[in-house]
Amino acid sequence: MKKITVISRILCIAAIAASLSACQTVEPKVAAPVKPKLEDMLARATEAKVAGKQEQAITLWKETATAYPADKSPWVNIAQSRYDAGQYGEAIISAQEILVRDPSDQLANSIIAISGLRLSTRALGDLSRQNNLSGSIRTESQDLAKLLRESLGETVLVPTADKKPPVRSNSNSTANAAANAVRNRVQGAKPPASTPSADPFGALK
Repeated sequence: MKKITVISRILCIAAIAASLSACQTVEPKVAAPVKPKLEDMLARATEAKVAGKQEQAITLWKETATAYPADKSPWVNIAQSRYDAGQYGEAIISAQEILVRDPSDQLANSIIAISGLRLSTRALGDLSRQNNLSGSIRTESQDLAKLLRESLGETVLVPTADKKPPVRSNSNSTANAAANAVRNRVQGAKPPASTPSADPFGALK
């Protein structure tokens, strides 16, 4: 009799456990969010830029860069926008992100070169006005001007006009001349017909 009672209790407990498990609600699986397409994200950022919402466009490009870390397109847009806005420090940082993904990108190298020159020229001008342009800074500025002449294939960066006294050379005027020469190439000069890609700054026109 006792055996029957024990078995009955076991069966009752099992039945209760089964009924409780059957009453439990099964939670549906949450589907992973679908990542937007690269083209769609870039299009949204471009629309914001066209509408004059510069910082919103930058934010959208950065979101695109996070979603597609291997693609350089978002950083190309950011670097170009920063450069166009005269934000040369930010333009250089963004251009370096391009080079991480494509070391041979000419636009990125051009933005870094020109933005760096403009920042350097500005700083050299400030130092010159403070009468603090001397020593190693002066020497390095002259070396930079020499490197620019060699890179551009020019004997002098800014030819002296006829019937005018030569301008006394100093590191500030040399740096300004270097920046002006590169700026002229960016804005107006065209590469020789035989070498259409000779000017690395053509993409910034």
